[in-house]
Amino acid sequence: MSGRFQHAALVGKYQAEGIRPLLEDIAHVLVRQGLEVSIERQTALNTGITEFESLDAEGIGRRCDLAVVVGGDGTMLGIARELARHDVPLVGINQGRLGFITDVPLNQWREALGPLLAGDYEEDPRAMLEGAVWRDGERIFEGLSLNDVVVSRGALASMIEIRVDIDDEFVANIRADGLVLSSPTGSTAYSLSAGGPILHPRIGGWILVPIASHTMSNRPIVLPDSAEIRMTVVAGRDASANFDMQGLASLLHGDQVRVQRSAHKVRFLHPRGWSYYATLRRKLRWYEGVV
Repeated sequence: MSGRFQHAALVGKYQAEGIRPLLEDIAHVLVRQGLEVSIERQTALNTGITEFESLDAEGIGRRCDLAVVVGGDGTMLGIARELARHDVPLVGINQGRLGFITDVPLNQWREALGPLLAGDYEEDPRAMLEGAVWRDGERIFEGLSLNDVVVSRGALASMIEIRVDIDDEFVANIRADGLVLSSPTGSTAYSLSAGGPILHPRIGGWILVPIASHTMSNRPIVLPDSAEIRMTVVAGRDASANFDMQGLASLLHGDQVRVQRSAHKVRFLHPRGWSYYATLRRKLRWYEGVV
């Protein structure tokens, strides 16, 4: 019997080929370890698994003390954002490609889960961004992000102009294809592809990265995560705001995206010996050329 966890939720990338037998195998291993098992509702509906009770995110938050996520980083992002407010820790089994936050290799999940369920793991808390879009003094959209908040131009529009204020201080007007405000977790996602630095997750900071800036002097900047960042659309058409996978299209001139550190954190659990640097080395292929 596990003295550490009592009730695990299974969340899967249900579009992936072969996901049902894999989820059923994992569920039966968890049961043999003495845990009650539930399946996330959309995962159950789309895989046809009926052997176990299905729960929505709210139900998982109320009743489960662990979530095992099988898929890629996108699958993890979606459920992590919903479970953060419930303080449910997550384990990621990587069925995707890069897998920065779903880090247990698919062919090693059996060996990894046993010690972890017994309480032998590395806990890795991650800060989150939360914010809202304001129009004429009224909040019209709210979002929570693990990776980033992005304000960007429309697909057929030219660059946009965005005013940036940090707390109550004006910083700059930036003309670009958009701006990425990234957490340390998101520093290996869109921010990295736009030219931003990698930020270790233990650092209390955000990264503000212009996307294809009109002026070469507009460089990425690391900001304290205690600040409120305000991004106001000054010019440009069809701008949008995206909080991870949640978005609001058609921002108007004067619309303001306000972002600050969330009171909630995501809790990742990794097998003992997990290393952030080793993850970077593997995923970014830094080992190439080293004997």
